[in-house]
Amino acid sequence: MRSNSLSSYLGFTTFGESHGPALGLVIEDIKPNIEFPFEKLRELLSKRKTNSTKYSSKRSESDNFQVISGLLDGKTTGMPICMLFWNNDAISSDYENLKDVFRPGHADFSWFHKFKIYDYRGGGRASGRETISRIAASAIVDKVIKPINISFQTIQIGKLKAKTRTQFFAINLENPFCWADFNNINKLYDYLDSIKLEKDTVGGLIQVKIDNVPLGLGDPVFEKLNANLAKAIFSIGSVKGVTFGDGDKIISMKGSDTNDQMSNNGFVSNHSGGIVGGISNGQPIKINIIVKPVSSHGNFQKTINYNGEEIALQIKGRHDICHIPRILPVIEAMIKLTLSDAISWQKHITEATLDLIDYRDTIDKIDEDLLLQLYKRKMVVKNVFAYKRKNKTQLSDSTREKAIKKRWIEIAQEFDLPEKEIHLLLKIVLTICRNDNSISSL
Repeated sequence: MRSNSLSSYLGFTTFGESHGPALGLVIEDIKPNIEFPFEKLRELLSKRKTNSTKYSSKRSESDNFQVISGLLDGKTTGMPICMLFWNNDAISSDYENLKDVFRPGHADFSWFHKFKIYDYRGGGRASGRETISRIAASAIVDKVIKPINISFQTIQIGKLKAKTRTQFFAINLENPFCWADFNNINKLYDYLDSIKLEKDTVGGLIQVKIDNVPLGLGDPVFEKLNANLAKAIFSIGSVKGVTFGDGDKIISMKGSDTNDQMSNNGFVSNHSGGIVGGISNGQPIKINIIVKPVSSHGNFQKTINYNGEEIALQIKGRHDICHIPRILPVIEAMIKLTLSDAISWQKHITEATLDLIDYRDTIDKIDEDLLLQLYKRKMVVKNVFAYKRKNKTQLSDSTREKAIKKRWIEIAQEFDLPEKEIHLLLKIVLTICRNDNSISSL
């Protein structure tokens, strides 16, 4: 399933379930002779560990990892790196009463109806445990994104709002929530204690500031930097909203207020959040992220089981009261991976000094995209075949094929590609897509 892979600067695939033997990561696009960042990886993993605060899940995983390929004497060989993170403290018995039940707020219902099967043990791939592989991947790109710096401030948790909102923090144990009103952090802990007594959970509003971002990252139209950052952050399970700059405040502002005017000294303001037209403008990138409350709480809820019968459900087990301390490093990881991808592509536009490995990495990514699109085309043709069979429509359509050929030749001429070879390529594509279908590849 391609959705478990990210074709970025690294090109990696994650695998494994919350209560399986292990979580894992495969990195395919890696340069040789790079010192593997063992210490940096341990540092990053420690930031998202469970049981890190009294409001976190009491599941106690060491997050020790094993690299089983791609390294020799601590250096990369250029071959795929496979890493495993063993699950040592999963208690699947906590979920036995949920085996045939759809938990409200979780992925159970939608995933079951898509795949006709669902891993009820901690959510399987939908669990936050899955994010450990993302953080591991981000450790590899730290050198690529230097001197970019990512910091956070949480300005709201549940109904509690921070009174001061000027200071951003690196992820740290002293202020694990990166709470903006750090001088009054006891008020936050008192509030969380009250939520815990209610057997409930809360989410929050996080602001991210990314400093030292190079000017010119991102590409129009479908590869905008803000679009790719938003997609990366939205891939985190609990994220429900992503905005940039002034966010929803812009709704009530006038155009004369929102434009970032310029002077000889640079921009006068940063309402847009450092990205205009999908491309970084050299200012700090500012992102606002809405995180929903943890779905697993201790109160009774109304739901249904696999047979559609209504039941009253009380979820037991070890869960976070507020998982912002553990989601912050995941957000940081996804931002790093997105920026490393944008930086690597920007090298080619600016004609920066590249070596043979850089060029080959780019070719490999393009080839992967080509094959993915070919696979998608084949799947669409399969659906066309099924549709025509069902509606008793003529399978072959010579007029449609002529139109496709004409369009391909027009595109080839536009990009100065050899028509003869493009015609041959089209024949190959049609043959692949017709395979097992015996129909016109519409």
